[in-house]
Amino acid sequence: MQKLLTEVAVHLSHSHQHMARILDAKRQIAVRMSQMVTAIPDMHPDLSGLDGLLEGSADVTKNIIAYVVGLADMQDALADSLEQIVKAANIPDEE
Repeated sequence: MQKLLTEVAVHLSHSHQHMARILDAKRQIAVRMSQMVTAIPDMHPDLSGLDGLLEGSADVTKNIIAYVVGLADMQDALADSLEQIVKAANIPDEE
């Protein structure tokens, strides 16, 4: 049983590593988009008017929100899988 739990933990670890890589890629996208926003000149930017400015701001905000939601989802997945492993291993709860 212990060997099976160890194998499950290893597979979950690999899965979580892949999730972390995906989240890191999303983070890098959000960072690059934010850097592009800060590079826009303060005086007379050519953003296709107010609509272009709103669209660009909305895109950056959506990417940041997607990244934060991804972090929350990963945290939930980690907690759920660790909870199952602890239950299966009969490790007493510290609470």
